[in-house]
Amino acid sequence: MSGGTKARGRRPGGEDTRGAVLAAARTEFAARGYQKASMRAIARAAGVDAALLHHYFGSKDRLFMAALEFPLDPRTVVESVFAGDPATVGERVAGFVLGLWEQPPVRERLLALVRTAAASEEVAALMRDFMVTELVARVAGLLDLPDPELRVELVMSQVVGLAVARYVIAVEPLASAPPEALAPLLGRTVQGYLTG
Repeated sequence: MSGGTKARGRRPGGEDTRGAVLAAARTEFAARGYQKASMRAIARAAGVDAALLHHYFGSKDRLFMAALEFPLDPRTVVESVFAGDPATVGERVAGFVLGLWEQPPVRERLLALVRTAAASEEVAALMRDFMVTELVARVAGLLDLPDPELRVELVMSQVVGLAVARYVIAVEPLASAPPEALAPLLGRTVQGYLTG
């Protein structure tokens, strides 16, 4: 290529490209919501080929999680927690949730998302869209009970309520109770929602 001629076309991959994709994804998700945002539109806004998004992130849900710095993959949660004996699913959910929240870096990120969603309807709508599509629908599809979506959302309400009471408001004795004391209590409630 000669002296002053600029290359045309899409930008190649690199660390700055990944950052541009994440910035474009945040903008696109905020403008259109999780379900209506498209990988093509995000790629176009970032000035890259859509194939690069698939290379970096694999899928729209993984791109969303990276853009919002979401600390867990709902697919992995469903596969690991909901596999096994349905009679003990409440225990597994409780153990998973408490184990997750007890990790300070993960807890900080989850609390930031909860606080931001509580303060911003835009972020709340994004989280709602994402959670309904990627978590509620997946788990509800595994339940052979009436109102499966409502049951899964009730489990989510327990988890978020626990997080707010324990880690944000720090209500005692809940805030200082050891996770192993909370797990059976939470597990029984979750079990009732998912199988009762």
